[in-house]
Amino acid sequence: MPLHTRLIALVLPLLMAGAARAAEPEYTLAVSEGTSGGLDHARATAKYAGLAEALGRALKGKVTVVFAREFALLADGLKAKRFDLALARPSDYPARAMRDNGYRFVASAKPEGQCLIVTRKDSTLQNLEEAKGKRWVLPEQVSYMSRFCNAELRDRGIPLKAEKVQFVREQGAVQFYLEHKLADVGGVASYSGVARSLDKAGLRVLHRSVMQPYSPMVAGPRLTAEQLQAVQAELRAMDQADAGRGVLKTLGIQGFDTGTGPRVLSLLEWLGS
Repeated sequence: MPLHTRLIALVLPLLMAGAARAAEPEYTLAVSEGTSGGLDHARATAKYAGLAEALGRALKGKVTVVFAREFALLADGLKAKRFDLALARPSDYPARAMRDNGYRFVASAKPEGQCLIVTRKDSTLQNLEEAKGKRWVLPEQVSYMSRFCNAELRDRGIPLKAEKVQFVREQGAVQFYLEHKLADVGGVASYSGVARSLDKAGLRVLHRSVMQPYSPMVAGPRLTAEQLQAVQAELRAMDQADAGRGVLKTLGIQGFDTGTGPRVLSLLEWLGS
């Protein structure tokens, strides 16, 4: 075989592969873990890489993770429809994107989320009723979990506007206030680092709220109905294979539920958003 023929035989497959990669459609996945997270961009990209790969298989393209550490970036991107997919731990952001910006529900994570009302192990408090009039500590007032806890307490006959409440920047500060007896009772997310270390911190759960959809994923207008269905099928099947279970373990969830869309929307009314 002539030299130039051999060169063509070697180079042509590389050129074709490069052209195929160049033609591969690209999509964005915005992720947000809110104030209960603590990731930087590099760690977020690594954490969600497996999920992005699975979504890419469903979409037959490349999915790039965009870490929205600040809520303003997440809200602006959803409003401008810059994200093809968005997965947010503060569930009200995907819910508003569905209500106001034309996004469609894809799935939410399992298990669902709760507000945990916690106190010190040595506290004399035995139930929620006894917490009335005590010193409360909650995440900042505008945060999702503060509003979540507020809605639960409202429904339980404890309007926070009538209580002595200290609002703090992050959920870790709620633990600090309780540990150092600067507050008697506080509220944290069931999926937060604080909730996972209650025993070590000398805290216990006084009350668990109703369950609400956790970390919903929504799809922007660029995805077709067929693509959305393919993504949902990929997510539903994730807990059925070792590779998918590995991805779920990295994400810290048990699986995805594609049937909670109406409840995600109704969440906004419950929160008063």
